[in-house]
Amino acid sequence: MVKFGAVGGSGIAVNFLVFNLLLHGLTWAPMAATVIASCVAMGSNYLGFRFFAYRDRASRTRRQIVLFFAFSGIGVIMESALFYIGYHGLGMDTPLGSNLAKALSIVLASAFRFLVYRTWVFEQVKHSR
Repeated sequence: MVKFGAVGGSGIAVNFLVFNLLLHGLTWAPMAATVIASCVAMGSNYLGFRFFAYRDRASRTRRQIVLFFAFSGIGVIMESALFYIGYHGLGMDTPLGSNLAKALSIVLASAFRFLVYRTWVFEQVKHSR
């Protein structure tokens, strides 16, 4: 769980950095900024999970990659929907509000990601006795 947190924390940093650069720096549309930021973070998270957090688990397979990106895609959809609710539905459209909406959406979607990555994507290697 600590390694998951370390990789997740770096992914959150990437997510916020890209999000704020796109939304507040380059004035992109809020939904485009959140989706692109989440996708960039997804890529950096895959590398961190594969080579750090879950390196002792089953080796990389096509199935693992497909599952990771499928579940991550569901996570991006969840995160984007939650961000939309906060940003547009609850009026969290100021710089502080948008970051709070982004943070809440990341936290909620991360609970889903933790469960599915740990259970189905990076399965525990079974050792014979």
